[in-house]
Amino acid sequence: MAFDLSNIAGRDVVLGLSGGVDSAVAAILLKEAGARVQALHMTNWEDDDGYCTAAEDLQDARGVCERLGSPLHHVNFAREYRERVFECFLAEYAAGRTPNPDVLCNREIKFGAFREYAKRLGGELLATGHYARTATIDGVPALLKGADPAKDQSYFLHAVPAEALAETVFPLGELVKTDVRAMAREYGLSVHEKKDSTGICFIGERPFREFLSTYLPANPGPIRSLDGRELGTHSGLMYYTLGQRKGLGIGGRSDAGDSPWYVVGKDLDKNALLVDQGESDALDSTALVATDLHWIGAPPEGLARGLECSTKVRYRQADQAATVTGREDGSARVSFEEPQRAVAPGQFAVFYAGERCLGGGVIDKTEPRSAIMRAPDGAGIAAAR
Repeated sequence: MAFDLSNIAGRDVVLGLSGGVDSAVAAILLKEAGARVQALHMTNWEDDDGYCTAAEDLQDARGVCERLGSPLHHVNFAREYRERVFECFLAEYAAGRTPNPDVLCNREIKFGAFREYAKRLGGELLATGHYARTATIDGVPALLKGADPAKDQSYFLHAVPAEALAETVFPLGELVKTDVRAMAREYGLSVHEKKDSTGICFIGERPFREFLSTYLPANPGPIRSLDGRELGTHSGLMYYTLGQRKGLGIGGRSDAGDSPWYVVGKDLDKNALLVDQGESDALDSTALVATDLHWIGAPPEGLARGLECSTKVRYRQADQAATVTGREDGSARVSFEEPQRAVAPGQFAVFYAGERCLGGGVIDKTEPRSAIMRAPDGAGIAAAR
């Protein structure tokens, strides 16, 4: 059964209050349900470079707590964030992959270091402003999609341990975003029109290449077509992702048609960026291998012989029919009913049975649909994907 807010009356809840509208409305709902609410605001990035809004967010969190009459605590997890999230983020980019720091941030910080701190404050339950739901199914903690399909964040929460989910409340799980903003407006909260946060988790929205280049040295190299032509020079493989169209600087060539060019692969050994034109099947994958698997609870029955479920390989993607088969090394092969476009290693494959999120893993490699991308040396180019 899904978690019912009526069950938290008189219980001690520590709410992660970011300073945004979502967690502010979560505070309203918890107070209305009769919980004893303490708010905890995190600072996880300390560089004052004009892009991180930590100071403004803290002031907004204070304003919400003053309005609702709840105590506000402030904790700095910048060291934990750098060690557990940001270093992994940089390592993945250095390896030519496309990481998703939000998943690690949830597992390691919001439901890791934050949860431990909340317990020291006397918190019986943890709450956040995520659009997701928790439930108990057959006596086991479960993660469900949020009711708002446009805001569902279960993809980012799939790596949270089941024991943490059992102690977590998502007050916004049954709401849609428009209702959340309306509620904040009705309560006179100044954050009711505040823009949703974007960009890198806790670091903010900033010029990505400039930011990344301060931590990883750029390594320019050739841009090559799949037939071996050298078309230009890339700024560094870490700056590009599969399916990218903009910023390649190779349009308007006399030896090619007018169709746009897309990134279709990276040859790490030769430091080459591989591109193709138009609706090429070079971006399509029929299967992938996922590693570092995390299941919410025990691994599903039938995994060894092939589990039919739905899968997302990126946030906000529609559910895709797939068969997930466990392998002896602990990884899983995910075979899709329909080929998937621009599946990026370093991102996450997340598995669902209807509304229930089963877990997921890191996309390690793909099985391309295109024969030339499958070849070990297609036209002299190793199609590393």
